[in-house]
Amino acid sequence: MSRKVVAVIFGGQSSEHDISKISATAVMRNMSEDKYRFVPVYITKNGEWKLYDGSVDNIVNGNWESYAVSCILSPSTEHKGLFRIVGDKVKKIPVDIIFPVLHGKGGEDGTIQGLIEMSGIPYVGCGVLSSALCMDKAYTKIIAEKTGVPQARHIAVQKYDTDEENIENVLDRIEEEIGYPCFIKPSRAGSSIGVTKAADRDSAKGGLLLAAQNDKTIIIEEFIDGREVETAVLGNRDIKVARVGEILAAGEFYSYESKYSNPESKTVIPAELPQETVEKIREYAAALYRALDCRGLSRVDFFVRKDGGIIFNEINTMPGFTPISMYPQLFMDEGMDMEELVDRLIETALPGEER
Repeated sequence: MSRKVVAVIFGGQSSEHDISKISATAVMRNMSEDKYRFVPVYITKNGEWKLYDGSVDNIVNGNWESYAVSCILSPSTEHKGLFRIVGDKVKKIPVDIIFPVLHGKGGEDGTIQGLIEMSGIPYVGCGVLSSALCMDKAYTKIIAEKTGVPQARHIAVQKYDTDEENIENVLDRIEEEIGYPCFIKPSRAGSSIGVTKAADRDSAKGGLLLAAQNDKTIIIEEFIDGREVETAVLGNRDIKVARVGEILAAGEFYSYESKYSNPESKTVIPAELPQETVEKIREYAAALYRALDCRGLSRVDFFVRKDGGIIFNEINTMPGFTPISMYPQLFMDEGMDMEELVDRLIETALPGEER
């Protein structure tokens, strides 16, 4: 049986560019050499597409980027592949499957999925609609409300609401409808980029201005005094929901720094929770996954209040695959090593698998 060619796309123009490099490295290191041949495709911070042909171990350091060769993904179903471009020479590289290991803007928001859909090449992960809905916290919350899954009190405002003539009105709404402390977030950003925990009017004002730098829609949520827990979902029609893990953040909340730079942050797998709470979290995760039309994989995040109440936080359609990331760790806890997990994910994209 010939090996399938898997184009692994990584990098991208989002604030999570560097995390994508680490995740893609882990995916390629754990791809079965007997079944697949991977083709690393790098998207620079400027949006240029490049082919990488060096050692996977060197992807993170970036020393090779200036020597990488240009390429494009053809949107034509006639080609079903990449074109390698060197000067006036163009060479086609047929591709069987695409694995977009891209986090955040341009990777999880439906844009890369739309291009891949046009190419006619099967791909790993959620489709255009699902990716767009899950990336936008404001719309995620609208769908989540229909499922009946509990979530925090919240309001959504627009970037223009943070203009000098409008921002005081927004601050009044926060104090009337949400209160302090509260979280202020860009609606479409990952890894806690641009998130502020506001304790008073002044910090809320700063948080609104920061969030507005990252997105045109801003979410303000009530502070939930509880434990941060996550579960992982794998599959299309027949899904597998992992057990629940807990985040012990080193900082005041699970910020970008806490996730990737602070060694004091820890994950506990499985979380020490009553079994009925674990099962309810898994039930909620499955309901959200289906309601948001997810495919392939997603990580679903919750809070557990001190009184045992469960609050949905957010869903991530291309969760991190770094050595400390919760998604692969949760399935390793289920007895699935990284090679098997990567293999299962690729299988969800194969023709015949319902999308």
